[in-house]
Amino acid sequence: MIKSFFISVLLLIPFLGFSQINDSLVEPVISIEKKNHLKNLSITFDMRMEFQAYTFRGGDRYYNGIQFENGFTALGISAKLHERLNFHFRNRFNKGGDVQSLDQLGSNIELAYIDIKASPTLTIALGKTYAFYGGYEYEFKAMDVLEYNDIQSNALAFVTGAGITYQNSKYHKFGFQVLNSRTMLYEDLYGDVVAENIQEPDWPVAIVGNWRGSFFDDKLQTIYSLSYSNQVKKRGTYFFTLGHKYQNHNLTLMYDFNYSFEEIDTKGIVTTILGSDTVAEDALYIENWLRAEYQLSPKFKGLLSLMTSSAYANVRSDNQHLRTSYGMVPTLYYSPFKSIDVRFFFAYIGRYYDYTNYAVENLGASNYNRNEVRVGFIAPLSLL
Repeated sequence: MIKSFFISVLLLIPFLGFSQINDSLVEPVISIEKKNHLKNLSITFDMRMEFQAYTFRGGDRYYNGIQFENGFTALGISAKLHERLNFHFRNRFNKGGDVQSLDQLGSNIELAYIDIKASPTLTIALGKTYAFYGGYEYEFKAMDVLEYNDIQSNALAFVTGAGITYQNSKYHKFGFQVLNSRTMLYEDLYGDVVAENIQEPDWPVAIVGNWRGSFFDDKLQTIYSLSYSNQVKKRGTYFFTLGHKYQNHNLTLMYDFNYSFEEIDTKGIVTTILGSDTVAEDALYIENWLRAEYQLSPKFKGLLSLMTSSAYANVRSDNQHLRTSYGMVPTLYYSPFKSIDVRFFFAYIGRYYDYTNYAVENLGASNYNRNEVRVGFIAPLSLL
């Protein structure tokens, strides 16, 4: 038996060697000789994990709970492929990975695009990227925001398309995009829950324009945007945001105003309140968002986010106010390390949902609130 085993091994050695020789013909993209190219490659691993305790109170409902949660986990890769060509990719692991029927990528793939520097002032982006919506709440990566306001909580931020940015001067930058307005076909997104007069458009497209401004030695900055997206044939969403940021020494203040008129309700809040079996039409959302940050010391930073969001619906040709939500998120950050950005935080999240008399009396709505306490860490880790 042992003799047969050794004979078999001796007979296989030439074939194993031949296989290894063939495999070696396929050279890696980054060989030892090209190790200097690693300086053009960036790999990040972003994490936010927290321990949370929460309560919910509304009508005759009450529940609470305690748990650990991975709020954000993502791997990002970017590379400089050429003097004028860069590549960007980000996979968020705690999002569904189902392939979307319109853009043919999993929803967990947030970024997969190239940008081409056509000139010193003009850049072109192609692929799945972030829409050029304005405001500073939208500027923050989801890792850094414990609670978004209602529009951003329900908005589709990452879609496929093309865009250009033009740096007019040191103080002004303009952006323009043509994108898919969604990642799924309408029938896959809404199923049978459609209005009778709704039809799939030839192209569900979004047109986005924005302007970034800087004033008074960068102490005051702005991000304004205006967009239109058609969700169905001849009906769409008109969305604009006015974002402002003031920074001076240890203090940073940010204020956003959002207005979204939706001929077909894309956020779903009004549809849920109306409780009908069709998608709501002519929904309106108006929001305010304020965030203040203050660097208390090199290791401690405090911040406070305040938000309101009002939802309206066209009911019997009358614009009815249905609900206003309020939010507050005071947070304390502690950064113990100088050479690496790992932040521990303690935060309270309070959300209050106040329905109007019309919604209570005619739609059966009732006020409710949600309260959370979170302790955790945020770690945007640069691996390479």
